[in-house]
Amino acid sequence: MGGSAGLKIIDVDSHISEPHDLWTSRAPASLKLRVPRVVRSGDTRSWIVDEKIELARANPASVVRKDGSKSRGMEFFQWQLEDVHAASWDMRARLEILDRFGLYAQVLYPNVAGFGSQNFMKVEDGALRLACAQIYNDAMAEIQAESGARLLPMALMPWWNIEESVAEVERAKRMGLRGVVMCSDPDSIGLPDLGADAWKPFWDACNDAELPVNFHIGASETAFNMFGRAPWPSMGLARRLALGSAALFMENSRVLANLLYSGILERCPKLKVVSVESGIGWIPFVLESIDYEWQETGSQAERPLSMAPSEYFKRHVYGCFWFEKTAPTLLIDKIGEDNVLFETDFPHPTCLYPGVQEYIAQVSADWSEARKRKILQDNAAKLYRVALPG
Repeated sequence: MGGSAGLKIIDVDSHISEPHDLWTSRAPASLKLRVPRVVRSGDTRSWIVDEKIELARANPASVVRKDGSKSRGMEFFQWQLEDVHAASWDMRARLEILDRFGLYAQVLYPNVAGFGSQNFMKVEDGALRLACAQIYNDAMAEIQAESGARLLPMALMPWWNIEESVAEVERAKRMGLRGVVMCSDPDSIGLPDLGADAWKPFWDACNDAELPVNFHIGASETAFNMFGRAPWPSMGLARRLALGSAALFMENSRVLANLLYSGILERCPKLKVVSVESGIGWIPFVLESIDYEWQETGSQAERPLSMAPSEYFKRHVYGCFWFEKTAPTLLIDKIGEDNVLFETDFPHPTCLYPGVQEYIAQVSADWSEARKRKILQDNAAKLYRVALPG
């Protein structure tokens, strides 16, 4: 029963290696020398904003070489855009990759801004910071339209300003984008945390617009710090990369547990939330533990909820998997087949490429046809409003 013939598989997590002119080609004349652009210094290229603020190194964060082979070492850290497969940055080539690997649609997340657009906090000018996010979203709307809605970029939020975030949710909806990617820890810069009353307008806007809120791993300085904190200092670079990456997967359990306790999902019945690039094997344990502790500590008296925290997960939250073997084969019933999505993380270091279909065939070998259809196609199509061809 393995395989996925006939399904329109939707990959819910991939990344764009931003073309070097993404911002400058779309910015008004007054901002062309201030928005993110790539500047060379010796042998190093960096993304610079304003006069000399470095957002990030201009490494494409792709492990797929121009010839299509995949790096499994550390050399990709030195690669430039010219060294990697065109599908990393050229979205027409990306569609060819989707066709090659039997994928119908793909959700896109950023690199340069940080996975929760936290890198834009390096920009002191608030108007310029907002422009950086909005120009990115404009570019993503273009990509979605030009791909025939097979590529579905998530809109960056200007999370450093709640009113601007509400307005950008509404603008993203008008542009036809299918979801937003949110910073997980705005309190890291002194704002209220996402469970505070101050954020109610944002959650209400997402609920009313029916735009899923996506929390990608590493979506704040707080969350991404786990990448550096997890390995022991005595570890070499390769082991630090491996352990830091694995620790990031688990960091989202903190974000989701807070959300389930917060009462946000009680108040926003249409809100959907996705834990991106964090796997699914941890979900049964975390749900069981937070339900237990909710009762043991008297939390119900402090913040009454009409359901157990785990019940809100079933109604509102999705997890994504791409490399796991145990959870997709043994734990789907515990997690809920309506709450599971498939991803590849192309073209990042942990990506499933190139064995996409081989992996799907292996983990879905004992799934019913109905389960395969839900997890590989229908759940994501409903969540992100993907019109599947007949």
